[in-house]
Amino acid sequence: MLNAYYEKQGIERDYEVFRSKGFSPNWGITLAQGSIAMDRLPPFLRTLLVTDGTVTKALEAYYWEPVLVDAVSQKLVIAQAAIDWLNVRVGDEVLARRVNLRGGTGQAIYAKAFSVIRCAALPAHLRSQLLDGALGIGELIRDCGLETYRELLEIGWTSPRDELDPGDTQRGFIHRSYRIALGGQPVILVTEHFPLDTFHGSRA
Repeated sequence: MLNAYYEKQGIERDYEVFRSKGFSPNWGITLAQGSIAMDRLPPFLRTLLVTDGTVTKALEAYYWEPVLVDAVSQKLVIAQAAIDWLNVRVGDEVLARRVNLRGGTGQAIYAKAFSVIRCAALPAHLRSQLLDGALGIGELIRDCGLETYRELLEIGWTSPRDELDPGDTQRGFIHRSYRIALGGQPVILVTEHFPLDTFHGSRA
């Protein structure tokens, strides 16, 4: 379940531009058979990939409907190797959480998200609400009034062989990974998968 993160280290220079900017000329997503230029992606999907804001809130504002968080799985697991992106060591216990972000009116799946959380580093009230699984991570952090910093780590095409593959291999997904820091320490690692066909059909 955590295997996809064990060999990830540091942040590639290509992604550092999105720390401060939302535009980078000639930037693209590399595929086995070529690449997809960012300017060919649906504009709203492109915005979600580089934003450091709350995805659920952005989806609700754009599609103008409530976005529900459907819990798919959630369990405590022991890291079998270090996760550099999250400062997790071998033997550390983390919460692995998988959810779908679904439109409350149209029922469209806008994103499938996988999170790894260092529960011991979270305030007790936030930890208990996360374990309840009723809200998205961004919503919980905002409602708790915590100061956080989000750092984009990766944007890419989701391969059917990806350990974090959302499960529907007949659809094309683009994903992004980012971490959320509290008090200067990374505590949450999130990978969000966005189905291309949903956003190609986005209404203006």
